[in-house]
Amino acid sequence: MTKPSLPELLHAAVTAVGGTERPGQVAMAEAVEEAIDGGSHLLVQAGTGTGKSLGYLVPALAHGERVVVATATLALQRQLVERDLPRTVDALHPLLRRRPEFAMLKGRSNYLCLHRLHEGVPQDEEEGLFDQFEAAAPTSKLGQDLLRMRDWADETETGDRDDLTPGVSDRAWSQVSVSSRECLGATKCAYGAECFAETARERAKLSEVVVTNHALLAIDAIEGAPVLPQHEVLIVDEAHELVSRVTGVATGELTPGQVNRAVRRAAKLVNEKAADQLQTAAEGFERLMELALPGRLEEIPEDLGYALMALRDACRTVISAIGTTRDKSVQDEDAVRKQALASVESVHDVAERITNGSEWDVVWYERHEPRGGAAYRPSGASLRVAPMSVSGLLREKLFTDRSVVLTSATLKLGGDFNGVGASLGLAPEGTEGEDVPPWKGVDVGSPFDYRKQGILYVAKHLARPARDGDRGDMLDELTELIQAAGGRTLGLFSSMRAAQLAAEELRSRIPEYPILLQGEETLGELIKNFAADPRTCLFGTLSLWQGVDVPGSSCQLVVMDKIPFPRPDDPLMSARQKAVEEAGGNGFMAVAATHAALLMAQGAGRLVRASGDRGVVAVLDQRLATARYGSYLKASLPDFWFTTDRNQVRKSLAAIDAKARQTEAAGQAESG
Repeated sequence: MTKPSLPELLHAAVTAVGGTERPGQVAMAEAVEEAIDGGSHLLVQAGTGTGKSLGYLVPALAHGERVVVATATLALQRQLVERDLPRTVDALHPLLRRRPEFAMLKGRSNYLCLHRLHEGVPQDEEEGLFDQFEAAAPTSKLGQDLLRMRDWADETETGDRDDLTPGVSDRAWSQVSVSSRECLGATKCAYGAECFAETARERAKLSEVVVTNHALLAIDAIEGAPVLPQHEVLIVDEAHELVSRVTGVATGELTPGQVNRAVRRAAKLVNEKAADQLQTAAEGFERLMELALPGRLEEIPEDLGYALMALRDACRTVISAIGTTRDKSVQDEDAVRKQALASVESVHDVAERITNGSEWDVVWYERHEPRGGAAYRPSGASLRVAPMSVSGLLREKLFTDRSVVLTSATLKLGGDFNGVGASLGLAPEGTEGEDVPPWKGVDVGSPFDYRKQGILYVAKHLARPARDGDRGDMLDELTELIQAAGGRTLGLFSSMRAAQLAAEELRSRIPEYPILLQGEETLGELIKNFAADPRTCLFGTLSLWQGVDVPGSSCQLVVMDKIPFPRPDDPLMSARQKAVEEAGGNGFMAVAATHAALLMAQGAGRLVRASGDRGVVAVLDQRLATARYGSYLKASLPDFWFTTDRNQVRKSLAAIDAKARQTEAAGQAESG
């Protein structure tokens, strides 16, 4: 029997999901097939609406070897596992004569731990275990969440936190989950045979397609102990996010709270001398942190160096002591011991890493304001350490022994793939040599006609934005644009403070247009309310730049208050910039401009999500039209019609608003 051709397979899959084939999708599928068959690497930019999931799934499934698909967002993981994969597998089954299995796999702390749920959490203060269900008042939010999770544990098949709806706070989840370091291991745990995390791993080992997230991919690469099953093909979707996710996983942090928790957990398991040594080291570290001023530490100050060495050595003593003592009076000793070891080891590892002082690491102090809600964090200072660059790590760990396909709507910055390629550890396209992974960049375009569907407007007449300066003229401009658009505005701000100020000011100036502000509700709730009422505006910062998908007339104006360069006092970004300059490169273009281009491309991508969408991307920062780097940033954005004429834009917005109202009125008349 002849093997079915890629066009036949793609046609069957597209028909099954109720889509239409697009030239870009066909070009993408062919490029992916070529990369997989040739064992090479591919960067493929596929605009919104291309149908890129099928563009990589079909050639990957046809290949027949195991494939890992890593994505950044939960929404895309869900779409793949619940919609795209089941339909594609069904559609390809008659042609391929086999039915590929697929599974989702995440890090251990994403799964409910039955040991924690049934045996309780090892308690820091008193002996033995702590029954979180009894301790939390049943009427409190925490108590209600815990009771709900106990019921859910009996009915869930996956134990995956993301399958629990509505979700729970980080604090509640931490009562019923463990990190991989705290886990007792399937053989030692009374619940090992029914463990959700172990079941997910076993399922992944038997599957041809494993869907995971960037964080687990990073852990797999960094920690050396394989978490993902062996695979021949790796597909990284939303690949513009990969470098920041890997950096996040490779970043270590030390806080007084974390060190004190390690002291409390270890105290009951070791001799008094070892416990006192760790207690003294913790107190010395805490005293220093009270005086810490935010900023990069190019050299480790002597007093901090001594404090970290004392912590490192005390942790070593405690780790050895925990290993040699047994105490039958401690209830569920293995769990208590494992949790204490995990706490002490994580303190030891960060203290040792900073003490060893690699030239490739950046160390800095950070101060936190207290925050409430799900991401509760007490105020105080933390000491952080992150790699200057993850490109070497990615080149070594990602691009060996498998074919890698990286895809996103934004990989081409300033007109080529080399900027993103360099951040991933790849030499410029076409470079040949020993240890140089060969790769190709392909832009399959977009099904949208950007020049007809959108306008890029730069408010050239506004004053140049100064850091934390008063931007009264920007608020005037924003007010007029929203009025012309009839609401329908997504406001993307470079800082949370700027978003709050604008929301506060405009709520009093134009109360007829409701303004939603990030942080006042969950992101999902905000986006739902924004999409439901065309007159509503949504203001926010970073996660909105790439997390909003609202096709139709509710989002016809996307405003960026200013070019989103990293803050000049961002320790990691400024260290990276300096390193490029010392190596003879242009640090500003390589780091700051690339960072801004990526965010702006993602932000501008919020406007046109469907073929009928029309609107304006307004950048309220004259530098996009006047600065030398403006052309690089513009070349990274969709090819919208460009203008700096404020009257022209107001007229266009008013016309788009009038047309949308007409359509909305006709829709209401029909449904009425």
